[in-house]
Amino acid sequence: MLVSIITVAYNSEKTIARTIESVLGQSYAPIEYIVVDGASTDRTVEIAQSYAAAFDAAPGKSLTIVSEPDKGMYDALNKGAALAHGEIVGQINSDDWYEKDAVRIMADLYQKEGYDAAWGSIRIKKPSGDMIKHARIGRLWTTSGWCHPGMFSRRSILRQYPYALESMYDDFDYITTVYRAGKKVVTTDAVIANFTFGGMSTQKSWGEVLRRVRITYGIYRKHGMSRLYWFHRLALETAKYILG
Repeated sequence: MLVSIITVAYNSEKTIARTIESVLGQSYAPIEYIVVDGASTDRTVEIAQSYAAAFDAAPGKSLTIVSEPDKGMYDALNKGAALAHGEIVGQINSDDWYEKDAVRIMADLYQKEGYDAAWGSIRIKKPSGDMIKHARIGRLWTTSGWCHPGMFSRRSILRQYPYALESMYDDFDYITTVYRAGKKVVTTDAVIANFTFGGMSTQKSWGEVLRRVRITYGIYRKHGMSRLYWFHRLALETAKYILG
């Protein structure tokens, strides 16, 4: 079964090599790897292109690089989904990286469960030390146990529910949309990816906390969910602010 992996990049010359190598070194094949670059002004594309020969030499693995202006990360992910041919699609950011058996684990889970979307646990890299964020779905649907770098989706689902291009929480909107549409969503506790703490979703200020609460609560309400989720989002974002 072909699996597609998408990496969105923009001026990622310092980190993208590690991301690419984590895909190249996967224990699973066949893999179609798609790098969608937003017209970087540094050496991101040059670095990505330097791996072309290695992918050509790797049985069952291919590399496609697209570089052009876009409307941001989620627009680029939509472009990648449109280019993908795999039965399932993983999305790994250009400053994160997979565990060696990540794709095999998620492909095996798909063969067993036939999921529409699934995610595994991630290892969060922080200055204060590593921590594991365990994948889970609670009794009440929330995303406190959801991890985008560990997520894989059926390709047809990614195309049916493209990212909305509304906020930095479009991925949160996507997975909530899929769940509320009654699609099959599962998790595995296996560590799938490593996440670098400090991206756009982890910037710290009390104003940012309140803005994130407003955006994510708005997504819950968009999907007809209880007003009580405001308290859940406030508690979650406050914890991230204090502990991050």
